[in-house]
Amino acid sequence: MTATTQPTPADQPADPPSEPPTDPPTDDAVLHAARAASFNSAAAQYAANRPSYPPALFDAVEELAGRSLSGARTVDVGAGTGIASALLHARGADVLAVEPGAGMAAEFRRTLPHIPLVRGSGDALPVTDSHADLLTYAQAWHWTDPARSVPEALRVLRPGGALALWWNTDAPDVEWIARAAARAARFLGVDVAAEKRKAGDRIERADPSGRLDFARRTVRWSRRVPIDTHLANIGSHSAFLLTPEDRRTAFLEAERAHLLDVFPDAVVEETYDVLLLVARKP
Repeated sequence: MTATTQPTPADQPADPPSEPPTDPPTDDAVLHAARAASFNSAAAQYAANRPSYPPALFDAVEELAGRSLSGARTVDVGAGTGIASALLHARGADVLAVEPGAGMAAEFRRTLPHIPLVRGSGDALPVTDSHADLLTYAQAWHWTDPARSVPEALRVLRPGGALALWWNTDAPDVEWIARAAARAARFLGVDVAAEKRKAGDRIERADPSGRLDFARRTVRWSRRVPIDTHLANIGSHSAFLLTPEDRRTAFLEAERAHLLDVFPDAVVEETYDVLLLVARKP
């Protein structure tokens, strides 16, 4: 399929557009970039332990986008190791994956050689104008700058096409999950109340410009996994990847003890609420 103006080799990032000099990055921007890059050193761990997505999520994407995934020209951005790309492909979508990180892209190519992959980011998509029926971001939109990624989405989508963003989020009403989240927040020095406010403002933060009219849906699902998989999943998140190894290891071992009190058979039932946002291009 023809998806790029100049097809970009999968092992090379797309050339970003030239821009005027900008102010030096803030501490927050430096940390954000470090967290985004941290996954490249843990791509295999990410691929092996991160949760997938339920069929009901893709049913909801089709409903809100107003079309079937089968045959849809789909660009999956921030594709990572390909968890969402593989599921979209299995639903019949014609998928082009876009991933900025070398380590994640290498893991993607290793496991999904049949799905095209180019290097690039949502802030400067290496895709032609009006190319896509569907533009997807699974766990990835928050790594973009909406001042750039919103115009890029509108450029790449054909008229009537749709932008779909989703995140697996922990189900806060499940008691053991709430207690585990509080322990992690204390360890990481996170303001839990502030994080809950951010989650509640997800739509506004997805497009501060207000150019996109998002419909919202939540899909609950769960999986049962060995405790080692659960702990490796926790350890694959950027905040933990940037934590010194000795501290991270100590926390995860303490967490194992807490979890065995709840799941003495060492099989953890993780419950997720997938937050889905879909906006159609006029």
